[in-house]
Amino acid sequence: MPYGPDKPPLPESSEQLRARIPGWGADLDPQDRPAVPRERFDPEASGAHWDVPEQQPERWPRERSIEHARLTPVFGTSTPLKGLSGVVRRYAYARYSEGRAAHWLLLLAGDRIDAVESYLASFVSLRPDNPVTETGVLAEPGAHPVGSRYGQKRTDTVHLPLDPVIVAGPWVLAAAAAVVVLRVGLRRRRRV
Repeated sequence: MPYGPDKPPLPESSEQLRARIPGWGADLDPQDRPAVPRERFDPEASGAHWDVPEQQPERWPRERSIEHARLTPVFGTSTPLKGLSGVVRRYAYARYSEGRAAHWLLLLAGDRIDAVESYLASFVSLRPDNPVTETGVLAEPGAHPVGSRYGQKRTDTVHLPLDPVIVAGPWVLAAAAAVVVLRVGLRRRRRV
């Protein structure tokens, strides 16, 4: 339910709350509030000419939490869902509440899948991703990579030995997998 200009009714009255909670309503008297000289309550001052904003048109089905009856009046459309990552994200919104860890884990998985999809899609484009230049590895030798890190109380000295493994590791594994696939293919071809 979207918020409107009217305040929703309290589940308990002020007297009931004051009787149940010691000190409740201490700031109800405007004279007790520290911001009284600057505070001005004028419900007509918002400038809104509507109770609920006009609903933005939905060009394609949008994801929304199962807790909400409908989409918010205005929503983002800059990055529509696509591919396998879109399927995972739609499932997260359709199946799980935002209060469940499974919802957020599926959204994280969707982000990782989207990163792989975008990376693979770059190979089809005219300018594929270049992991050597995009990771900044070529900038390191000119900036004294080891000497500038030690003795400076920098936190990245811990992962300095891991950086080459993280950057080159996926490429080495992909090359090893390609070699294995080629060998298996050649062996099968020789047997025939």
